Formats: sequence, C-alpha cells, structure tokens
Amino acid sequence: MTLPATSEASSSSVRPDRAASLPLGRLLVRTPGALPILTFVAILLVWEGATRLFGVPSYVLPAPSRIATGFDAVSIERWSTHVWSTLRVALMGYFISIVVALPLAVLLTRSEVVNKALYPILVVIQSTPVVAVAPIIIVVLGSGDAPRVVITFLIAFFPLVVSTATGMLATPRELIELSRSLRAPAWREITQIRLPFAIPYIFSALKISITLAVIGAVVAEFVAADTGLGFFIQFSTSMFRLPEAWAGLGLLVLLSLILFQLVTVAQRAFFPWSLPRSPR
Repeated sequence: MTLPATSEASSSSVRPDRAASLPLGRLLVRTPGALPILTFVAILLVWEGATRLFGVPSYVLPAPSRIATGFDAVSIERWSTHVWSTLRVALMGYFISIVVALPLAVLLTRSEVVNKALYPILVVIQSTPVVAVAPIIIVVLGSGDAPRVVITFLIAFFPLVVSTATGMLATPRELIELSRSLRAPAWREITQIRLPFAIPYIFSALKISITLAVIGAVVAEFVAADTGLGFFIQFSTSMFRLPEAWAGLGLLVLLSLILFQLVTVAQRAFFPWSLPRSPR
C-alpha cells in the first residue's frame, strides 16, 4: 500500500524540476497573462523609442511618458465623473438589451411567422449606421440619458438576439424529441433544454455586447453630452490636448476590459460547465 504513495510523491517532486527545465517559450505560454503583458510592454517601449528617435510632436502622437502626464493634468474628481457617466449609460443600455433580446430570441425560435416578420427588420436596424441615426434620436428624445441609452441599446442588442437564437436552434434533435415524447410543456422545453444548451452562445454574445455597449455610450457622447469619456476625448482633441485625450482613451479601454472580465467571471462562477476546455 505504500508503493503508490511513494511513486506519487516521487512524481510530484519531479514536477518542479520539469517546470524549471521547460524552454522559455513554453513557460511563457503556460504562465497566465505573461505573453499579453510582455507584448504590451514591448509595444510601449517601441512606441516611446520611436517618438523620441524621430522627434514626433506630442500634439501629433504623444509618447507613453507624455500620456502618463495627461492623467495627472486632470483631477481625480473629474476623471471619476466622466468614467461614471460612461459606465452608467453603458450598463443601462446593456441590461435593457438583455431584457429585450432574450425573450425576442425565444419568440424567433418558437414561431416561424415571428421569425420571418421580425428578423429582416432586425437586420435592417443593425445595418443602419448608428452614428447617422444618433442625431435624429437626440432630436426626438431630447437631452439627458434617454437618447444615449437608446443608442447604446441599438448597438448592443443584436449579437444577443442572433447568438441566443442560434444556440437554441442548435439543441440536439434527440433531446427535443425525448422531451416531446414525455409530453413536456413548451415552457419546460425552453427553460430546461434549449436555454441551458444555448448558455455558451449567450455568454459569447454577452462578452461581445458589453464592449459594444461601451462603444455605444461613447458614440452617444460624441453626438450630445457634457460628461463622459467620449465627450472628454472629443473636447481634449479639439483643444489639442493629445496627452489628455490618450489618457481618456486608456481609461476607456481599461473600462471595457474590466467589464469583459466581469462577464467572464460570472460565467465561470455560475455556469462553469459552459466554458470551453483548454487544450492540454
């Protein structure tokens, strides 16, 4: 009985030596986040060196060191006001898109009439440039958060509808026939078979839509707003304060990454079985 324990201990003692003997490339691949961080640092170094070597003016392309000073040029209170304004509109539009898109996807999969009647209209709405429609929405709904939320919703909801409907329709036919042979009601077929099977599709769309929601909020701020990171970037570029504009862009990217990771964490916490298996 002691032999398996001894072999297990010997194999576990070999693992650190094997990890230490791995080539640098494989070690970086196996270390979570190592390659993206190193790549990002390399880009910043090349960027800094190129701007200094070629003497690029800061009002054309500021170096990363100059962008860092752009953060200090704006107070924390002002940054927090702009970040909260963008975040609030993005989340409102995002959650409204979820509330509208999921039931609509169910209707599209359950009724052929609804599918043929509404799906072309959804495609037309998605194909229409929101930037061109945004001024009309501002005129119709007036100032405030309402037009900005509508613009964010229009950009974010389409991937949710398409991915959810695709996932529900991809449910194996055998499961549907088994459910109907047991005379399960339609609502059980949707809630216990089709929607659980569509969870990976839904979360893929949720990750895309959360970044699109931030884009929608910024587009709305470009058209009509007096706060928000989009407004701040537009105002800074109009005043030729490029380091501050790049700093606002950096915060915007950071905000999108954080929201994307929060959706990933929610999937990992509540639906871990829906995550794709990493190759070994």
